[in-house]
Order: sequence, then C-alpha cells, then structure tokens
Amino acid sequence: MAIDTQLDNTPLRLLHTTTGFLCDREAQISAFKTSAEYKELLPFIIKCPDLQTERIKEVVEKYFRCAMLSHRWEGNEPLLQDIQGIVVYDLEADGSIVKLQSFCKVARDAGYHWAWIDSCCIDQHDNVELQRSINSMFAWYHDSALTIVYLSDVPPSSKSGALAKSVWNTRGWTVPEFLAPKVIRFYQQDWTLYLDDHSPNHKESVEIMQELENATGIDARTLVAFQPGMKDAREKLRWASTRVTTVQEDIAYSLFGIFGVRLPIIYGEKKQNAVGRLLQEIVAQSGDISALDWVGKSSEFNSCLPADISSYEAPPCTPVFLSEDEIHTSVSSLRNAVPVESASNLYSLLVNMNPPRFANCRLQLPCIVFRVVEVRQRRGQAQGPSFTYEVKVDGLYDLLITTEDKLIQFSRARPTRQTFVLVRPWDRCLLELPDPADETQSEEDWFESGSPLRDSPVRSPGGHDPFDSESSERALRLIGRLGQPFGAFFLVQQRGGEYKRIASDHDIIAQVQDMAAIHHTMDIRALEIL
Repeated sequence: MAIDTQLDNTPLRLLHTTTGFLCDREAQISAFKTSAEYKELLPFIIKCPDLQTERIKEVVEKYFRCAMLSHRWEGNEPLLQDIQGIVVYDLEADGSIVKLQSFCKVARDAGYHWAWIDSCCIDQHDNVELQRSINSMFAWYHDSALTIVYLSDVPPSSKSGALAKSVWNTRGWTVPEFLAPKVIRFYQQDWTLYLDDHSPNHKESVEIMQELENATGIDARTLVAFQPGMKDAREKLRWASTRVTTVQEDIAYSLFGIFGVRLPIIYGEKKQNAVGRLLQEIVAQSGDISALDWVGKSSEFNSCLPADISSYEAPPCTPVFLSEDEIHTSVSSLRNAVPVESASNLYSLLVNMNPPRFANCRLQLPCIVFRVVEVRQRRGQAQGPSFTYEVKVDGLYDLLITTEDKLIQFSRARPTRQTFVLVRPWDRCLLELPDPADETQSEEDWFESGSPLRDSPVRSPGGHDPFDSESSERALRLIGRLGQPFGAFFLVQQRGGEYKRIASDHDIIAQVQDMAAIHHTMDIRALEIL
C-alpha cells in the first residue's frame, strides 16, 4: 500500500541510477524488493506485523526519492526507444548521451536511486502516456526530492550573471521547472555547481535567486515558494511572454501546471488554439478578466484573446486608484448632483452582474457599454499597415485609436448600419465589497439572470434600505471610481448580434466626460464576443 501510494505521485518510468536501466512501475517495485532498504525492513515486518505504518512509509519514501532534470533540448536527444533495455552508462559517450549519463551519476552521487529526464522517460508515441505526463509534470517536479538544472552554455567557474544569460532562461518549459520544485541546484557545462555553491538547495541562495529574479522578472519570494492557481493570471502570462518552445503548442501546455489546470493535449492544433483553450479555461474558472488585457493582434480562437502570448509582454493597463482624500472630495461633489436613488440603482445593477462566461470559443462579457457615434480616419496619415482613427463616443472624451483593421467611417450626419461600441469590462473590485471572499465566488454562487440588466429590480448595496447613508456613500464612491480613466475594448457588432474586438497596438484609455451624468449614459449588460 505504501509503495503504491508513493508511486502514484511519481513518473511512470524512472532511470535507476545504480544499474543505468530505464524501469517501469513493475521494475521499480522489483528493484525495491532486492534493495538493502527492503531487506533491512523485512525482518521487522515479519517479527512485528504491527510495525508502525509511519516507519514503512518513511523507508519507502526515502527509497523512491527522485531527482528530476531541467535542461534545454539540443540536437538529437536520446528517446525512450534509444535506451530501453540498455544500460545508459554503456552507451557511447557522445553529444546528449553524455548529458544523460552525467545527470544519472550526479543524482546517484547525491544519494538518489531514481532519476527522470523528459527526453527518454516518456513514450512520445503513446498519446495517453504523453497526455498524463504533461498534465502531471508540474506535480512531479514539485514532489521531487531534487531538481537538477543543467546549464550547458555556462562555462566552468563562471561568475554571477552567467545564469541570467543562459539560453535555458529563454525556454518555455523551464518556467514550471524552476517554479515547481522545493529543492533545486544549478550545474555548469562541466557538471560543477554554479558559483561553486555547495549548499543543498540553491533556492536558499539569496545571490542566485536574485539573479534569477532579475532574469525572469519573477519576484524572488515567488521563485522560492510558488503556489499554482489562477491568482494574478495576467502576471503569470507575462512570465511566459518572451519564452520560446520548439513545438508551438508547448508555449500553452507548459503553463497548465502553473495555473493548476488539466486540459487535453492536442499536438497539431496550432499555437493560437492551444493558448486560446488555456485562456478560456482561466477566465471560465476564475472570472479573472486580466487575461483580456493585451495589445497586438486578435486570436482566431476568440477576438478578445491575443494571437500570441508575446502580447502579454507589455505592462498591463493599470487602473487609477484614488486616494481616500480624493474619494471624499469626489463623493462630496456628487452628493448634490446625483440622486441617491439613481446612484443606488446603478450600484445594484453592477453588484448583480453575472461573472464572465467563456466556453466553445464564445465569451459572455459583463460590461458597461458606450455607443460610438463617429469614426473618422485621421487626416494626413500614411496608408497602412496601421490606421489611426478619431473616435467619438457618447458620454466619453474623444479618442484616437490605432489598428490594422480598415474601419468604416461614419458620423451622426452620415450613420452606418454597423454598430460600434466602446466597453468597459466590469471588474467587481470596484464595488469595495466588505467581505473579501466575495471576490472569489464560484460561478455557481453568482446570480443566474441572463442578459441586459436595465429592468432588474432595485436592490441596495448589502441589502439595506436604498436610502440609508452607508449604502448611498458606497454607491457614490463607486460612481467616483467609474469616472476615472479606464482600459476599454473597441467592439463591432456582427450580423448575428455578437461582437468582435478590434485589436489595437496600444491600450485604449477612455474617460467619462461628466461624472454627475454617469448613471444616465451607461448601458450595463453582457455582450457575447466571438
């Protein structure tokens, strides 16, 4: 039982560092039953059948501790078929074989019976095994006793800074491989320790973690104690935005573990689809719309998603947060300009908005909609590849929007049949709800009402009398926040009533003209975006 439990959390195939053989589950158990550890434990089990389970578990865990390798593929890496049934130490020491042999020796000398390397410990031709391995890889690295990072382009006796310059630091798969493990050590080209640091865990080295932080942009505390999940999705996407993978779909698959998602592995689906499925899952599970914050080209998967993960390299559009003094000033000016009932009604409409839904490449996005009344190409502009348009929107200050799309020009005097809108994606954090748990509600906990909310019954914030002072204060604070500049999406309606996002090469920053009239000009509803 203890063996089965331990092996459930380890890779299907492991290299036996003593014999040099690649072993499947059966061979791993057989090796344990011939080991010194098993022979030492067996007499106690026979004499003391009630031997503490913890003692058995301790021996099994120690024996099956595994060292994992993080590296970059170079040339012809040995695959499973190349080493199956062969002692790896007996292979001709050439090219990537040397790396394989050296890794096994380093793991063995560190006291580990088992080692794992992605190139030859996965059957690349077995789709079921490949699927399970990719979806389990983050957990395997996290549960490993040691992750060895091999920097093939860092010469012996290198000084601090060499790690940051290594090509290893540009690869997509290496991100989860250095985030997941609890214990990690960096080795140079000749398999000596980086910076001659012989400490058991380089995650405890301030110097090395600071260098890795500078190279990756990931805070050192996160590098040391990363937890997978949906939190800070936009920031995690930025980590991968400059990374490259040999197989295009892997730029998405390498992030599955970081976000804690398990999705089908479909090689051949192309990068846009793989990235699209991941982003769809992030929005659908978490309701976090920060993944929609990007500049560049739209994806064929859905126009609200980027065509390439590199679109997340640019810093996110950061909302303006008023100081408490500024909020008080804003509330004071609005108190006599906005009827309390109107403010409370607006708050209630927004607090009852459904979360975003994303499935089958269709996004249901709750948002505040503003009608575009004029689009005119800027005079004197050179033709293509981008066009800059002067855009007028009801209730907002005029905008300049640059896009590669050639847009229909129109005005109030010369209208078009096609509908253009500028929208503010709805973010519940603006509500300043007192209970932080409300920010992480699951989709099932939200109201199930559908579409436009103009006819929703008035409900006051927190369920109080709509005219009490606390509720009206909160509603006016919300209006004050809505009056600040915000990141907007430019959408055009399709024949079926859905919308598509018009991509821009810069953030579209919009602002309401008159805060006092904000409750009159806003159209609050969910739009379906293709």
